[in-house]
Amino acid sequence: MKITPFALLGLLSVFLAFSCESALNHRVIKMGHAQVPSHPVHEAMLFLAKRVEEKSGGKLIVKVYPNQQLGTERELVELLQIGSLGMTKVSSAALEGFAPTMQVFGMPYLFRDDAHQLKVLEGEIGRQLLLDPEKYWLRGLCYYDAGKRSFYTKEKPVETPADLAGLKVRVMESNTASNMVKAMGGSPTPVSYGELYTALQQGIVDGAENNPPSLYTSKHYEICKYYSIDEHTSLPDVVIVSTKVWNSLNEEEQQWLQEAADESSEFQYKIWAESTEESLRELKKAGVEITYPDKEPFREGVSAMYEQVKREQPEIYKIVEAIQAVK
Repeated sequence: MKITPFALLGLLSVFLAFSCESALNHRVIKMGHAQVPSHPVHEAMLFLAKRVEEKSGGKLIVKVYPNQQLGTERELVELLQIGSLGMTKVSSAALEGFAPTMQVFGMPYLFRDDAHQLKVLEGEIGRQLLLDPEKYWLRGLCYYDAGKRSFYTKEKPVETPADLAGLKVRVMESNTASNMVKAMGGSPTPVSYGELYTALQQGIVDGAENNPPSLYTSKHYEICKYYSIDEHTSLPDVVIVSTKVWNSLNEEEQQWLQEAADESSEFQYKIWAESTEESLRELKKAGVEITYPDKEPFREGVSAMYEQVKREQPEIYKIVEAIQAVK
């Protein structure tokens, strides 16, 4: 059978993703991500790697590369699509440019509370959203808790949406996040996570929005001394695997990887809660002014987003309605 150049490229990509140290004894899957090694998400990925090795008896190894060693979030996802990287963890917001249904998670104030979010993610809707990216060569394995995102700024706290007027706010490469900041009156400015510290220093942006552990571990608090807990979005992180790599695994290897991912998710939820509390304590010690503004004006500010999605993206709005119907 003649092998086409395209097929040969695919085979080469899978080989690169596996970095086989010993073809006879074990396979190594490379997993890259953007967070620093001190971040609780990195700890969860190390736990995943440990459980894969234990379950497989050392036949399957996951090697974790943090801190954008292998690329930015967007670059990592693109590497997965061509099969030259095995796995990554990205925010669901970063995935929406690759798998459109993921943008539902970026809708502000989508979940009533933590229990509602967990029920959605662990239920049929959450499972389907993990598999939706398969048509784009990406398969979701599990969700990680990424807490709730709030605004942090350099010059003044954000007590109402009016305080965002004239502020350049860093957002991920996400249309939903950009639309949210615009709806609240701010000026959304996409910047990669690894470049954000410098962007804040140089005044390219006046602030950003993220969860407490990310604000603390990134050291952005050294520049931004105001943290306004408005909790506008609850974007889960998603552990994904290249379908090119996934399909090259046999059924037993797939089971080892999926089980390890599920166990790492449960582990990550526990350490995330602890990390959030610790991060808030440390931020206060570092002189960050933490405030809790009334959320209602923020909810009102983004209400038009729901009407726009209902009008322009009915397929996404159907998912929103299904999520809101979960009791």
